[in-house]
Amino acid sequence: MKAGKRDDASSITRAGATIGTSSPGTAQPGRILHWNFFIGGHLSASVPVRLVEQTPAGQLVWMESGTPMWHTALPRGATHLRDIAPQERPAEGYPVVAGRWPMGNALFYQPTDAAHSVLWLFGRRQRFRGWYVNLERRVHHGDDIDIADHELDINVAPDRSWQWKDEESFAEKTGHPAYWTAEEAAAIRTEGARVARLAEAGTFPFDGSWCDFRPPRTWRTPPRPPVPRHPLL
Repeated sequence: MKAGKRDDASSITRAGATIGTSSPGTAQPGRILHWNFFIGGHLSASVPVRLVEQTPAGQLVWMESGTPMWHTALPRGATHLRDIAPQERPAEGYPVVAGRWPMGNALFYQPTDAAHSVLWLFGRRQRFRGWYVNLERRVHHGDDIDIADHELDINVAPDRSWQWKDEESFAEKTGHPAYWTAEEAAAIRTEGARVARLAEAGTFPFDGSWCDFRPPRTWRTPPRPPVPRHPLL
């Protein structure tokens, strides 16, 4: 859908083309999936999300602020898993504890066979705040969406100006066996540059579509999912 108008909710507009939906069943809108976020092979968070739309081109999922979730129980003094060196983490992974998703509402576009996702970020009163490009490796296992984070990301403002995020920490992790080789790092940056060009050109997903998205009123906040099936990727 374009900002300010609504198109048929059974299609995703990509690069000027409209792709029809796949068959019903597993692609049923509203279906609860589990977004599992891994850093250096260790689980950081597991958050239930709702499927908005699924086509051969990719899928859209909705993450609501405050959703019951699981997150890593970090050792005292640690603020984020990404700041703990892999060799200092327990071989079996950290335990998880119950929590709630602390960030704002977001609509995720996860293009098929691509090493990134694009988030529409929403603030108070569902006001669009810009896009966020998460560079990642994504694997689907039934209702589980397992994300291996690639650290390097891109912030895209509503006017489509953009900038790299976490370049320094990305460089520090490059070459470590828990992360990526120098060759893989080059491919990750190339993927990011390709998406940035889409933003510069104002093509999907940066064409203004979905900026006015509102989840259906019938959707309730998903319950906390079962304990994640594995703490390691």
